[in-house]
Amino acid sequence: MIPAGLKYTREHVWVRVDKSVVTLGITHHAQEKLGDIVFVDLPDLERKVKGGEHIFTLETVNGSTELACPCSGTVIEVNEELVQHPEKVNDSPYEEGWILKLKIGNPDLSKLMDAAGYQTFLG
Repeated sequence: MIPAGLKYTREHVWVRVDKSVVTLGITHHAQEKLGDIVFVDLPDLERKVKGGEHIFTLETVNGSTELACPCSGTVIEVNEELVQHPEKVNDSPYEEGWILKLKIGNPDLSKLMDAAGYQTFLG
């Protein structure tokens, strides 16, 4: 199931927008393809990031994957639970497995897909 109300990237990152704060995570599809996540490399708080820049890394039993941030902003929160429990990304990618939150200025998320567009993208 692909939750409505979120935006999605072609790299399988989901984005939840709440005014000037966006929460990022990976989709159910992504976590299935990656396999069991054993480590999440979280960015530092207050890190400034540009859209398209790699911001976090997921390590699985098969290797690691760097994922890009879909928008520019400043990291204001990371999901510290993932340090001890990276499996939450697999178990609950849209709720408990969120990765980080960014404070953004003027979000231009027009290039991101809605749930229907992401479903079409997946085929």
